[in-house]
Amino acid sequence: MAMSASGLYESSMTENDTNILALLPERLKTARRDQGLSLDAVAKLSGVSRSMVSQIERGESSPTIATLWNLTRALQVDFAGLLDQAPAPKINVLRGADAPTIAARGAGCAIRILSPPEEVGRHEVYELRFDPGGSLESKAHAPGTREHLTVIDGTLEVVSADASAAVAEGDAARYAADVPHAIHAQTSARALLIVRDSGG
Repeated sequence: MAMSASGLYESSMTENDTNILALLPERLKTARRDQGLSLDAVAKLSGVSRSMVSQIERGESSPTIATLWNLTRALQVDFAGLLDQAPAPKINVLRGADAPTIAARGAGCAIRILSPPEEVGRHEVYELRFDPGGSLESKAHAPGTREHLTVIDGTLEVVSADASAAVAEGDAARYAADVPHAIHAQTSARALLIVRDSGG
């Protein structure tokens, strides 16, 4: 006998499922916020109406298996993990080997991206590694953008428009990035770079 997704969901309910359903609204809302998505964005990505997403997050509607599946795919969360009674991990770890890199930017400079994708254009974090004589030259970013460079080891020269400064291990430099700017390595060097827009 054929059965709808909602029928399957209801027929397989147990007492433990009732407890899990009570946790779903907050877990879905947390997953959406962790991804930096609005209700409208989730609705477009999942095909579930904005009003339904809102009702589910408020605990006013219980999603069918099909709806829940579409939402978890849109939110990039594990379907089984969302239904698990164990709390979701509070610490998201990006392993060193898994950090994405930017290629072909600058000479003698390797760039690793440490910030999450949803922060692009707002608050970006990079690890920079320079060979001796390496450099990273950038055009002007959006108005109001500033960069915060902290040198972990080695010596660098920072240039912002017509100003320049030498920074060594332990030093930090903050400068305008809405003008042409560059970082030049005097030696082998490693640094942490934070790029923030005017609202960051």
